[in-house]
This record gives sequence, C-alpha cells and structure tokens, in this order.
Amino acid sequence: MTSTSARNSIPPDAPPHSVSFWQAVGFWFRLGFISFGGPAGQISVMHQELVENRRWISERRFLHALNYCMLLPGPEAQQLATYIGWLLHKTKGGIVAGVLFVLPSLLLLIALSWMYITLGNTPLVAGLFYGIKPSVMVIVLQAAHRIGSRTLKNNWLWAIAAGSFLAIFFFNAPFPVIVATAALIGYAGGRITPHTFKINGGHSETDKTFGLALIDDHTPTPAHAKFAWNRAMQIASIGAMLWALPIGLLTIA
Repeated sequence: MTSTSARNSIPPDAPPHSVSFWQAVGFWFRLGFISFGGPAGQISVMHQELVENRRWISERRFLHALNYCMLLPGPEAQQLATYIGWLLHKTKGGIVAGVLFVLPSLLLLIALSWMYITLGNTPLVAGLFYGIKPSVMVIVLQAAHRIGSRTLKNNWLWAIAAGSFLAIFFFNAPFPVIVATAALIGYAGGRITPHTFKINGGHSETDKTFGLALIDDHTPTPAHAKFAWNRAMQIASIGAMLWALPIGLLTIA
C-alpha cells in the first residue's frame, strides 16, 4: 500500500496509475477497521481516501453514485463501497469490497460487545464507553459537514436540506415521502430555472484541487458496467436464488 506522500506526488493533470486487485483488497481491508461513525463517517472516510488521497474516482462520480445508493434499501455506505469495488475490478472486486467493509467491523463489534457484557459495570470500562460517545458525535458532525459542503452548492439546495431535516426531525415524516418531495422540487426547478439547480457539468472548483482521477468524469464506461438485458436477467435470477434458498430451507426446517 503506497503512502499518502507517494500518492500526492502524482501530478494533478495526470490520472493515477491503474489499481491492481490486491491493492484494492488491502485498502478495503484497512477501511473495515477505520470506518467509524456510522454511514456518515464511513462515507466521509471513503471520500477522503478514494477521491482526495488516492484519486481512484472523481468527486462528481462518487457523489453521483452516493445519491443512488442512498435511495436503495439497506446500508448506503456498504453499497457505495461495493459499487466502487465492482467498477474497479468487476464482480470479484464488488464482492471483496462488500465483505471486507463489514467483516473487520464485525470482529471489532464482537470483541467490544463481549467487553461491555463482561466488564461493563467496572468504572474503568464504563468510563471508556462514556468517553467514546462525544467523540463519535464529533465524527458524525464533521462527516455531515464534509459531505454536505460538497453537494449543497447554492441556496436552493440548502433550503431543500433544511426542509428535509425539519420534516424528519419535527414532523416525523416518512423517509420515502421526503425523498420523493425533494426529487419533485429538483425536477420542477431543473425545468423552470435550470441555471439555479445546475451544478458545474465538468469539474467543480473542489475537484480541481484533487486532480484527474483514475475513473474521472469523462472516463468511458467500462464494458462490464454497460447495461445489457441478458446480463441483468442473469444477475436478477442469481439474486432471487440466493434469497429464496435460505428462506426455503428455513421454511422446511
């Protein structure tokens, strides 16, 4: 795994060298141990490592993928890691990214759970867990500000974000309703006043400080990422089988 100084030595006007599969494996394994702070913290860490430090993917494509992953059911941070891993190294890259994103964290969680159950009443361990709480809050707030400042580029977008927060925090509005309403506002605004809702089509000012990425805004779509009906049906069939097999065995048992 290359150091940060070595990665930053690559000229901004040249994309990084291609990433080998085992380089990616090492990164995803390391990420599983350092991605604290829930989805916000995990996404922030991925942005810093993949967009800023390593420049494996451009910020615009990273945020574009994040938008779709947040609409899907399930943990958006893991889905984002799986997608980027798949984009880099096809199916095996997606599987490795998805598994290693969770496995180290699971082992840490088991160890901490055992410590809390067996030693949670002792003053030293109780103090350790109480001390973690404020630090996690800071991580989450910093991560939310970091990602929010990258996506909220004008007053309209800030207003939508504020309205969404008020709707979910004070009025307990359902998440799908909030997302659908925001999408309708964006769709209407994009048609009525497109210049207000449009963010720079190419690199933004923040992108320019990072330089060209391995998967940049205008990098052609790789062959395995192009849509094909037969491939989509094949993947859907395999997914349905993987879901139905354990459910069927549980039902029989």
